[in-house]
Amino acid sequence: MSCATAPVFWARQQRLPLPLQRFVTARLEASLRDPGERSLLVWPTVLGAPRMRELHPGGIPEGELLAQAGRMLSALGESDPERAWRRALEAFPDTADRGTTGWVPQRIWDPLAATISLHCGVILLALTGQPVDARYRLASSVTLFNSALFREAQEALEGLWEQAEDDLKRGLQGLIFIAAGFYRQQHHDALGMTTLWRDALAALASFEGELATPWGNVDFADSLESAERRMEWLRALDAGAEMDGIWNLARPEWVVK
Repeated sequence: MSCATAPVFWARQQRLPLPLQRFVTARLEASLRDPGERSLLVWPTVLGAPRMRELHPGGIPEGELLAQAGRMLSALGESDPERAWRRALEAFPDTADRGTTGWVPQRIWDPLAATISLHCGVILLALTGQPVDARYRLASSVTLFNSALFREAQEALEGLWEQAEDDLKRGLQGLIFIAAGFYRQQHHDALGMTTLWRDALAALASFEGELATPWGNVDFADSLESAERRMEWLRALDAGAEMDGIWNLARPEWVVK
């Protein structure tokens, strides 16, 4: 997914309650550890979809749920929706409850079901089609970043950072700082984003806009320039002024080579 298509999360975001952050993160982490677990993201996407809930207010009949999910699962190479559904319920019992006519979002995420559905759906789209070899996590982090899923991009990079050493570790830390800064932008945290981007500039100063890794090279020059422009914009912003104009600045992008 490229920034040429405006990501749906490229806007100010409302923070999810902590239990729902954990709900999404648990499925993301499983999907990053093992591409075969990306199917875990399919079920919240379908169950919380507003149209499906409108059509089936008492719950989606299991046959219809499997049919809807099957289209997404096939793109992941999963040919048995029923088996994938049983596996999801076993791994994450908080996926669904039984309603009067079928399956409904589990009560913990039901109040924000449409938001969770969209979030899981965009993560799933970002992870679908990635190379499922050693490049998977880095490639996923780049696409997540370009989809404005900045916290999720951090999650993907942190798994690589933990195992890295020396210059590679410092470079990955710099990319994490960039992503974390744009996540703070989504919550209009001026101090947080400025602090993180300054740390990114320091960590990445010697890399000349491109980080070489064993899984591909990441061109981050555009995103670092975008961060610097935002820091300049914030310095010029009148005290107490609204920050909405920051969204008119160019979106950042990473490119993996």
